[in-house]
Amino acid sequence: MLLHEKLKNYRLILASRSPRRQQLLRDCGLEYTLAEPYEVEEIYPETLPCEEVPVYLSRLKSEAYPVPLDERDILITADTVVILDHDILGKPHDREAAISMLERLSGRSHRVVTGVTLRTRDRSLSFDAHSDVKFGPLSFEAIVYYIDRYQPFDKAGSYGIQEWIGYIGIEGIRGSFYNVMGLPIQKLYDQLNRFIKA
Repeated sequence: MLLHEKLKNYRLILASRSPRRQQLLRDCGLEYTLAEPYEVEEIYPETLPCEEVPVYLSRLKSEAYPVPLDERDILITADTVVILDHDILGKPHDREAAISMLERLSGRSHRVVTGVTLRTRDRSLSFDAHSDVKFGPLSFEAIVYYIDRYQPFDKAGSYGIQEWIGYIGIEGIRGSFYNVMGLPIQKLYDQLNRFIKA
């Protein structure tokens, strides 16, 4: 039996405003309810290793969900970070920050990590996925064009792999492409299958 059939007795709740995550779940054939926006202060311990931050934040988002879960609810929360030189490149706060991030990524490899938490009323499961992405050299002109046209201010690392900058700038990727978009959908599909059997 396929996962979407197994999930007929459940209600998936996606607690994310990311249109990419919403699209990936839809395109995978999984019906879900979009959670109403709620406030989460995304703060993590300074001593936490960069690669552990996404799972930590996905749990934080899950625990902060303000609505009690029903018996058949499965809440999905996620967080994605871009890591370069042991630094987390988050969402840029302005145009200059976005330019600076893409200049740092130009001609180099970086790591994208997404943490995901699945939670029911009684239990939870967290996992992550790692992808290594290599940008070719990006001209200042290309960086400015992309930022001014695509406004990537809601994206970790100031870029979307599925947008123009990904087409013209990314030389290679090792790991899940969809993880770089913001949700490792193949791993999520597999983990959901295991989760509802447990």
